[in-house]
Amino acid sequence: MLFINATVFTGDTLLPHTSVRVENGLINEIGPDLTVSGESEVIDLQDDYLVPGLIDLQLYGGATEFLNAAPSPDTVRHIWKSHALNGTTTLLPTLHSTHLAEMQQAVSAVRIVRDEMPLNVPGIHLEGPYFNPVKRGAHRANYVRVPAEGELETLFSHHADAVSILTLAPEILAPDQLSMLYGLARASGTLLSLGHSNATYQQAMAAFGTGSETDRCLLATHLYNAMRGFESREPGTVGAIFDHPTVISSIVTDGYHCAPAAIRLAHRLLGPDRLFLISDALFANPPRASFTLETFVVHFEPGTGEPGSPLHGRYVNEQGTLAGTAITVLDCVRFCVQEVGLPLVDALRMATVTPATVVGLADQIGHIAPGYVANLVHLDQRLQKKTVWVAGNVLN
Repeated sequence: MLFINATVFTGDTLLPHTSVRVENGLINEIGPDLTVSGESEVIDLQDDYLVPGLIDLQLYGGATEFLNAAPSPDTVRHIWKSHALNGTTTLLPTLHSTHLAEMQQAVSAVRIVRDEMPLNVPGIHLEGPYFNPVKRGAHRANYVRVPAEGELETLFSHHADAVSILTLAPEILAPDQLSMLYGLARASGTLLSLGHSNATYQQAMAAFGTGSETDRCLLATHLYNAMRGFESREPGTVGAIFDHPTVISSIVTDGYHCAPAAIRLAHRLLGPDRLFLISDALFANPPRASFTLETFVVHFEPGTGEPGSPLHGRYVNEQGTLAGTAITVLDCVRFCVQEVGLPLVDALRMATVTPATVVGLADQIGHIAPGYVANLVHLDQRLQKKTVWVAGNVLN
């Protein structure tokens, strides 16, 4: 397969009038004047964008299914397909705060699918349940807790290699629990992310460490949301993220979670290599009108279509608390460019290279370069998805 007349985002820059050759599911060659040499298919993009498959490290459901409601391999496959059709070819299915048995069930389900397609579903993101109750957001209150005696050991004895990210509030754990967790996470390769936390600046900086330590919280979850904000006398969790030299943070750029100015500020301070986009999607668009899971009851509020408010709208719970989105990470890219004013290269990098680096796959996905897997997305000039290829095969 040969793509011609493409504006190619390589992962580092945009190359106009460029061709890309794909062979055996891998990118074989990239250049301005590649000649046709027996390709079975030549695709003329007519100066549209060809970008790496997008990567989303936090989402909970697909078009119809929600991981907590049915933590099975079929649900995981459905979630992946729903988002892949919208350009997200790699993702971490994410589990809302719940009980230990359901966490283990979800980890097992994701591990099965990971073994089938390791570059598409490399693991699971456990968002909670070890949160500070005052910052639980829309998570179910009866599951938000300090780990019970022996709970961490049990959790990490059960396919822990499939747990890519665990979001927690480190300030709620006793020092011995936190030390144990750091050791368990290091042994399994799990990344710890500070989120749903009321940590002070000092507590957050201690959790992040010096920047050279590997047994600390190396990430932060959905910047600004469900964390102690910045104040002049107490910089809080947000201040610690901005002041720390290495911590990497996710951010939801949907027009609801963060104002455009807040996104610009984060981009200016952290840059595209320490900030990555997540959809935080309860369901992929088009959205379900409502959803109930025990006490987690949400309904969809459509957007107005006005500037700064994506058409997809948002989910809120019965108390009116923001509970998630109905978008894909491509919507986040568009919002960054069209409403926030970020450079397209940076917005794409935050949805490809940076999350690929976070999960340790930046040598295989996230770039268009020789030797990389041909997970590719054709975007038109308005950044709307046209076609998706996974390992060189068109996705239908």
